[in-house]
Amino acid sequence: MHERAAEFADRADREYDFEVEVKEFPEGTKTAEDAAEAIGCDVAQIASSIAMQAGDRLVVVVTSGANRVSEAKLAGLLGLDEDDVAMANAGEIKAALGWSIGGVPPFCHDAEVPVYLDETLTEFETVWAAAGTPEAVFPIDPEELRTLSGAEVADVAE
Repeated sequence: MHERAAEFADRADREYDFEVEVKEFPEGTKTAEDAAEAIGCDVAQIASSIAMQAGDRLVVVVTSGANRVSEAKLAGLLGLDEDDVAMANAGEIKAALGWSIGGVPPFCHDAEVPVYLDETLTEFETVWAAAGTPEAVFPIDPEELRTLSGAEVADVAE
């Protein structure tokens, strides 16, 4: 197992008493489509953790791979103007969350950040989220994902 995926699995066990079943795909799961194809699930079951800069803070939106994050809807949830919400840059993401783009899990972040869960993910029994690297994912029940991440379920899709 990749060192970063093992680190995530260990941390999830230690901090959340959650045993992660990491699946690794050497060909990569960089896009939701790639992940769905490798796993053999619907692209809508891919739980992509997207880090957004919202005003002066970073937030994580865990969205369905079939959706795009609506900056306007996220801004509305946060009481900000749409112009104040944008994708965070890679350096900020790594510094605040401890994970690199493509491998950001929905929990086990280095900093406390608000997490929003795309309501469409709650329609599935199992979704698949990043496990620390762009090649590693893990299955999780959306309700357990919500609980472990402290996420607010919201309409965040375009």
